[in-house]
Amino acid sequence: MLIKILYIIITYLCGSIPSAYIVAKANGKVDIRTVGSGNSGATNVFREIGKCAGVITLIADILKGFIPVYFATFIDNSFSYSVAVAAAAMVGHVFTIFLKFKGGKGVATGLGVFFALMRWPSLIALAIFGLAFVFSRYVSLGSICAVISLPLTSYFLGYSTEVVIFTFAITLLIIYRHRTNIKRLIERSENKLRIFKKK
Repeated sequence: MLIKILYIIITYLCGSIPSAYIVAKANGKVDIRTVGSGNSGATNVFREIGKCAGVITLIADILKGFIPVYFATFIDNSFSYSVAVAAAAMVGHVFTIFLKFKGGKGVATGLGVFFALMRWPSLIALAIFGLAFVFSRYVSLGSICAVISLPLTSYFLGYSTEVVIFTFAITLLIIYRHRTNIKRLIERSENKLRIFKKK
């Protein structure tokens, strides 16, 4: 039991590692929270620091979610324990202890978490994100559409009630973290991300 609890605590601390903040400091010597959208996430790093830095941040955030959940099964192979570990990773990323509990929006880490927990709903969500982004160029819109699909696909693909409730809770958290983006989308003032546009 002690090992299980320690692993959850370690997962929270790993999830709390502020990838965007670290990468931005290492590359542009700036506090990512003070530039662009002010969010310590991969999209803001991509825009303000550069493509390579953004990709590194994205991969790091995904791995923060995937690795702890994947290896949780070696400690306890019950799905409920994996869900608890997944929750710790998400809470760590969104409410990081290293930045006064003000972290990212949880999309990339959520992708890692859900890919470790349930592959098919994650792949469907990723496809939905891709379509929404390609047609709109809004990362936020793609993220919102993708995360909304998760509880629906997990339900229709026959996952347990426990999983559906967890995905629904994470969906609400991510949508809440995107509340300012939603406001800008409604006002048509949200920034688009053009990957191949030169700075």
